[in-house]
Amino acid sequence: MFDEVLGLPAHPLIVHAAVVLTPLLSVLAVVYALAPRTRPALTWAVVGLSPVVPVSVFAARASGAALNESRFSSASGVLGERIAVHAALSTPLLIAAVGLGLASLGLVHVSRGDRFGRPVELAVSGLTVVLAVVALYYVVRAGHTGATAVWGS
Repeated sequence: MFDEVLGLPAHPLIVHAAVVLTPLLSVLAVVYALAPRTRPALTWAVVGLSPVVPVSVFAARASGAALNESRFSSASGVLGERIAVHAALSTPLLIAAVGLGLASLGLVHVSRGDRFGRPVELAVSGLTVVLAVVALYYVVRAGHTGATAVWGS
């Protein structure tokens, strides 16, 4: 399923969704958390991206595993090490993306009305900001190591 798209390896195509949408959700979630006045304008973007980001990261991870198995399973030396480092970042990135998606949805939920109170809203805001930074860190690291594996140095 994640091997090819129109005869091309799927990973280089799918990975761009994760590389673009994860930082976008990270930035929007941080702004949503720290600038309450922007919430009416950002709510639908945050709600829409929250499930899409983990799915795109999962698809990139699965397509990368399929690409590795079909074309690089016998890679050794520097290329094999670079691919291993790149692949190892996919699990923490997926965990961070799922956490960010859930925290962002939670923040939208607790910030609507006064049902939960200010302390809960502040706690979920803080958690969202932390997860946004973590997801941003891992997507940049994964993207950089993937580009290094393909293009060298």
